[in-house]
Amino acid sequence: MGSENTTKTLRDVLNTLETDRKKIAETYKTTYILFGLAGIILIVGFLIRFPALAVFGALVPAIIGIVMYYRIGDDANAYKAAYKTNVVGSALKEINQTLTITPQSGLPHYEFVSSELFTIRPDRYKTQDLIEGKVDKTSFWFSEVHAEYKTETRTKNGTRTEWHTIFEGIIFVADFNKNFNVSTVVRPKGIGDAIGSWFSKNVFSFGNSELVTLENNVFDDIFVTYSKNQIEARYILTPAMMERILDLNKKSDDTISISFIHSKMYIAFPLSHNYFEPPIHSSLLDPDLLTSDLSLVRFMQDIVQELDLNTRIWGKE
Repeated sequence: MGSENTTKTLRDVLNTLETDRKKIAETYKTTYILFGLAGIILIVGFLIRFPALAVFGALVPAIIGIVMYYRIGDDANAYKAAYKTNVVGSALKEINQTLTITPQSGLPHYEFVSSELFTIRPDRYKTQDLIEGKVDKTSFWFSEVHAEYKTETRTKNGTRTEWHTIFEGIIFVADFNKNFNVSTVVRPKGIGDAIGSWFSKNVFSFGNSELVTLENNVFDDIFVTYSKNQIEARYILTPAMMERILDLNKKSDDTISISFIHSKMYIAFPLSHNYFEPPIHSSLLDPDLLTSDLSLVRFMQDIVQELDLNTRIWGKE
């Protein structure tokens, strides 16, 4: 009965939001038409050699279009927030009652840096759509992250600033039920990987960390492992754990990175798709609306089982 009520409530929410979506989509279409009209007036005016009249004539639809575009922006943001909170939030409860989404929150900048997954500190950092939950005794959370660093090059025309992606995707965090004495980091070995492309240039820049050679050739071919304590690294990366990480890696688009820091495990999944965003120009009533988003959530939740995080073999000290 509870599931039926949830489904009915979700359907009602979707119907209400679909009305909002249509209004927003129509307004955006009108603004595009107005911008197009302004462009046509400009082109025609210059062709018939009335540039002043063309500019004046183009300004009217352009200004109306700009005003409409910015006014509807607030409605679009409210629509997106309602979708994430009510639609995605309700759907998450169907997977696991403990799951929640906080659209404006994410992985804090300091935690991104302290995870030691990346060797470059970001100059620009965006994060959103924090999802939190619990499976048995293991708490976990994940969010979308886009981290970039900048380079400045002196040119004859001044300074040129360029932005480079450090990481774009989802970072998953779980309580590993053990206070590690030191940090152990597993990164992609391949130069062409989304994260590893710049890593090869910094391969010896990990302070006191030492390269750990493990007794799994496949694992060592894909990953490079660093730790400040060889014994603890091998204690964490047991043969069974390495096999689980390899299985997990096969399910990801690009090579993952993992770190074991303090009592947490971090996993970085490089992804280019922006999840949990509502459609503007297509219907909310599509039966497959949430399919890919919810499969991602299930995938993240399954990590707890995949890496056997609920087997509390150590216990916190």
